[in-house]
Formats: sequence, structure tokens, C-alpha cells
Amino acid sequence: MATTRYYLDTRHTGGKSASPLKLAITKRGQSVYISLGVELLPSQWDARAGKVVCHPRRQFLNTYIAGRKQAVDDLLLRLTASGELAGMTAAQIKERVIIECSAGQSDDDAVEAFASRFKSFVDAKDGRTKELYQTTLKRIAEYAGATLDDLRFEDITPSWLSGFDAFMSRTSPSRNARNIHLRNIRAVFNDALDDEVTSYYPFRKFHIRPVPTAKRSLPVEELRALFSLPVADFRRQYLDMFKLIFCLIGINIVDLCRLRSITQDGRIEYHRAKTHRLYTVKVEPEAMDIIERYRGKDYLLNILDRCTDYRHYAQRLNSNLQQLHPGLTTYWARHSWATTAASLDIPKETIAAALGHGGNTVTDIYIDFDRRKVDEANRRVLDWVLYGKR
Repeated sequence: MATTRYYLDTRHTGGKSASPLKLAITKRGQSVYISLGVELLPSQWDARAGKVVCHPRRQFLNTYIAGRKQAVDDLLLRLTASGELAGMTAAQIKERVIIECSAGQSDDDAVEAFASRFKSFVDAKDGRTKELYQTTLKRIAEYAGATLDDLRFEDITPSWLSGFDAFMSRTSPSRNARNIHLRNIRAVFNDALDDEVTSYYPFRKFHIRPVPTAKRSLPVEELRALFSLPVADFRRQYLDMFKLIFCLIGINIVDLCRLRSITQDGRIEYHRAKTHRLYTVKVEPEAMDIIERYRGKDYLLNILDRCTDYRHYAQRLNSNLQQLHPGLTTYWARHSWATTAASLDIPKETIAAALGHGGNTVTDIYIDFDRRKVDEANRRVLDWVLYGKR
């Protein structure tokens, strides 16, 4: 009798880098190994469950390795039934597996379909970002029709992208809106390139050309007028939330709603819903005054005490803000903060760090390096807007 099991071979890597996943075939205490063409970090492999975990392609990889193992198990059953297995060594079994389980398998069989990759990429997202990628996949499905599941990365040519853009323009005249979907496709390609799923990249020739957007920031004079605007009591809370978002450096509404507490050293800390990155902001006195007026039970603010979904609150908030200023939304607070910071000659790197942008992937180092600069920048912005102090 022969048995099969998965084996993550860390002998040459020491578990410090991606290691090859193999299928071990054992008979009478002798084991042979067949590479599955998959490399994983130890943290991406659950040996007990025999499954890939914490990997952006886990769904595809689990289906793939399960199929490979099933093919070998089926062959072993046939060899057992015919009586051949009894006289075979482990090495001979390996040779037979390589011949029979590879027969009929074309190179194309090992190539992940574009739609499958896209779906696994989306599975790793959440919130609004996930919704946007799902919408992109829906538009791709509308364009590709019955060919969607057969679509390969190599099929997404520059002319395919141009045709897709033209297809979207029938119902979406805004180029920038269409560019969101094109950028989502590009993100999936970039991820596939990183994982060496494909070496093909149509965006070397197909360029996404944005159209300048309308102004979404308020000059300092208009910000001051807005913050001092006399408003009805029922609308005061919405203006206060806009001001709080500005004081917290343009925090996204979903993150604002989900804040739990203020740290002992007077900061809010949270993982941004959009990027999952740890972020920290010093709560200045002006922000604290607003927070104290709207303290919540389960959350820092009482928004989710009154609304079951942050999206509903965001719609209500933006609707009321537009009654105070044409086109005004919470996102204007973020743009206005950045524009004001730039007018004070605050370095672009500090502004980018304040907004949660940056290329450093080591979160703790990123925070330790930039926190003081960001705190100083925010204080300068608030002093200038609220008190006219440069």
C-alpha cells in the first residue's frame, strides 16, 4: 500500500523564504517527492489541514494542489486494483506518476485563468475597495460574455483594453470613472507579475490617461468661513464631523465611524479600511472638543449608535454638507488639509505620510520615523486655518 501527503520542503531555505510544496509518496517506509510547482512561506501553509492559507491566491492554489493529489491517488488505486502496485518500489511509483499524471496535461492547464486570478485577488480585499473590484469584474464579464472563464492574461492585449474602454464608455462617459476599472485590471496584472504567474504586461503599451478632476479643496478663507458658519441645530453635527475629519488629517468616514478609543498618550490608532495599514494621529484640542460632544457607547463617536451602517451615515453627512457649500463632501476635508499644508511649504514627503501614503512596508518603522513630523504639520495647518497663525 502507498500513501500520499503534502510536504513543504524547507530544508534549503530554513523556513526563512518561500519553499517548494511537494507531494510525498510513501511505500514501506520509503518516500519519494514530486514537486507541485508551488512555493510558499511557512506562514502560508497549514500542514495539519493540508491547505494554503494567508495567500492572495489561496483559493486557486488549494484547488490546484488538490487536483494534483487526487490524480495521483486515483492512479495508486488503479495500480492497487490491477495488482501492479505490490511489486513496485517507491521510486518506480514516482516514475509512473510522472509519466501518467503529466500525460495530456498541456502547459495551458497550469496557467491560471485571468478571471480566476481576479476573483482570488478580490477575496483578499474588503469594504469599499472590494466592492469596486467586484464592479470591475462584473464589467469585464459583460464585455467578455461566455469567453470570461477562458480568458487568459495573454488575451488582455492593448487592443482588448481599448475595446473594453470603448464598451464601458457607452454607459460611463466619465473617463476617470472608467480609469478606475482599468487601474483595477492593472493591479491584478502587477500582482500576477510579482507571483510570476505571467510575464506578459499589456500596460507597457496601453496607457491609462486621467482627466484632471474639478477642484475638491477649499481655500483657507472659505474653510474659516465654513467653520464659523451659523447653522441650524440639526445640521451642526454634520459641520462638526467635517471639521473633525479635517482636524484628523482627512480620516476616511469608515475609519472615523469605527474608532474605538484614544490612547493614553492622546492619539487615535487604527488600521485603515482601504489599505489595512496601521495609522496614528495625535488628537489636538480642537478635535477633542468635538469628540467629547459626540461620545459613543461602543465606539469613540456615537455615529454607529444612531446608524447601523457607515454608508448610510456618509450619504446623510454628504447630503447635509452640500446644503452648506455646493459639491462639498467629506473628501474635501482631506484635499483641503493637503492643499493647506502645501501652501505652508510642508514637504511633500510629510504630506504623503500624513495622508497615509508611502512606500515603506514596515509599518512600525514608518510610524516611528514620520509621526513627529506629521504631528507638527497638522498643528501648523490647524493654527493657520483656525487662528491665522503661521
